[in-house]
Amino acid sequence: MIFLELFFTFFKIGLFTFGGGYAMLPLIQEEVIAHGWLDSSALVNFIAVSESTPGPFAINISTYVGIETGGLFGAFCATLGVVTPSFVIILIVAKIYDSFRKNKIVSGCMSGLKPAVVGLIGAAMLSVGETVFFGESFSLSAFTSPAIYIALAIFAVMAVLAFKKVHPIIIIAASAVVGIGVSFIPGVTI
Repeated sequence: MIFLELFFTFFKIGLFTFGGGYAMLPLIQEEVIAHGWLDSSALVNFIAVSESTPGPFAINISTYVGIETGGLFGAFCATLGVVTPSFVIILIVAKIYDSFRKNKIVSGCMSGLKPAVVGLIGAAMLSVGETVFFGESFSLSAFTSPAIYIALAIFAVMAVLAFKKVHPIIIIAASAVVGIGVSFIPGVTI
């Protein structure tokens, strides 16, 4: 039964989310926690692993959740669930897109989806940030920890590098090196 539940849950996530894996994050978080498959901190760890693993984020996170809850076949079911809607929709759109490309309704729909995707990604960032820095409850004590200031500094440096068009692999490698280096500072955990 868990295999069908994994398939249909991730099928729904794949079907009703536009904008890729990051836009899926709020829905993935809601569904995974509601089903009791993972808690918030485990999900944040899975997100970090999914981010640093090659391949599409949505496939990585669905595979990790599937393997954690249903083993190898659970991973297969969750992954198949998340990719099936996109696969079918892309096949249909590829067949008919040329005839509708200049249509004002289609163009307006695509223009309207862009800000919604940005909003979903922002909501996911805030939600994950809340879990990482504040845990299960908000407390001002998080602002006394050097971890939040180190993370903000790392984010600022990486944002500058991204705006200067530094290759993403260099940014990822630099982030890993800084994260490993910070982990050796006594009393600091990120």
